Amino acid sequence: MSSRIPFNKPFIAGKELYHIAQAVLNGHLSGDGHYTHRCAQWLCGYHGSQRALLTPSGTAALELAALLLDLSPGDEVIMPSFTFVTTASAFALRGATPVFVDIREDTFNLDERMVEAAITPRTRAIVAVHYGGCACEMTALREIADRHGLTLIEDAAHALGAHYQNRPLGSFGDLACLSFHETKNLISGEGGALLVNRADWSERAAILRQKGTDRERFLAGLIDKYTWIELGSSYVASELVAAFLWGQFEQAETITVRRLQLWENYRKLLSCGEEAGWYRLQHIPSHCRPNGHLFALVARFPEEREALLAYLKKNGISAVFHYVPLHASPAGRRLGRTGSRMDVTERISACLLRLPLFYELSTEDQKRVADTIIAWYQHERG
Repeated sequence: MSSRIPFNKPFIAGKELYHIAQAVLNGHLSGDGHYTHRCAQWLCGYHGSQRALLTPSGTAALELAALLLDLSPGDEVIMPSFTFVTTASAFALRGATPVFVDIREDTFNLDERMVEAAITPRTRAIVAVHYGGCACEMTALREIADRHGLTLIEDAAHALGAHYQNRPLGSFGDLACLSFHETKNLISGEGGALLVNRADWSERAAILRQKGTDRERFLAGLIDKYTWIELGSSYVASELVAAFLWGQFEQAETITVRRLQLWENYRKLLSCGEEAGWYRLQHIPSHCRPNGHLFALVARFPEEREALLAYLKKNGISAVFHYVPLHASPAGRRLGRTGSRMDVTERISACLLRLPLFYELSTEDQKRVADTIIAWYQHERG
């Protein structure tokens, strides 16, 4: 019997374990040590950001972004419903109302054509989620945000290494949130980062991340003691996380190239099924450059998706659905509202499935995945 193909598998690309050992020998395991600073410098250099703050998770980065906005109960934040729960919960925790807007049929991203109609006098921000490393239409969203005086936030959890009009995702918003969860392209187990692209928010973001204190200035020798400045929390990543992450950053180009090779190979292997009308694949506009984060196909109806998932599982292949729409969830109905019709979101979320994709996935296993899918459709279609 063929071995099981997992959906995801964490990996070591270079000197991650060496750097962890070095961090221990350096005698600094809490945050903001040597490796934290190296990772932050790398992120700033890559994105051109004013500040990069490593956090314990992508969720923590979103929560830190929400803190920076000084939200009040009744304020509204526009976002897609087709996203992970923490895109919404980070802002709901601050008392804001998530306002869910539909996604596009082609890219599965926030439909920029529907955003403006969802804006009210209480709207404070727009969150652009780059699904699967495919860019939202950032020019249009930036123009809308500027026209209405709104903060533009990029939920770039999927997007490190992807580009829009030859600029890296994470460089368009006032703030951008990254994730280094083990399912992402560059990993540290858990971990994330907040990119601050506004100079006037840089110092305050550091204060909020350090429990609301000016400890960073104290460590830099600028003051002789530190104190509580305002409400914040502990959003500092461990130096062990940063050490592992630095090993990934050293191999970032190699990892991205490999992910794109795997992504492009899936498209080649499965294009025949799309041409036959069996399923749809995510469309990548010509002005967007993806990073090969995930590969998804959209079945024609929910029952077909469920049957295909079951068939893949029976044949030792782990595939998953993605996502349960937030506007239809118990918390989403209670804490948020819809700002548009949600037809596309509901259709895509009911029919989309993700295929195994990770750094060490072999092309032989990819072919097995694709052959299993094609064989199932050929049998079902007679």
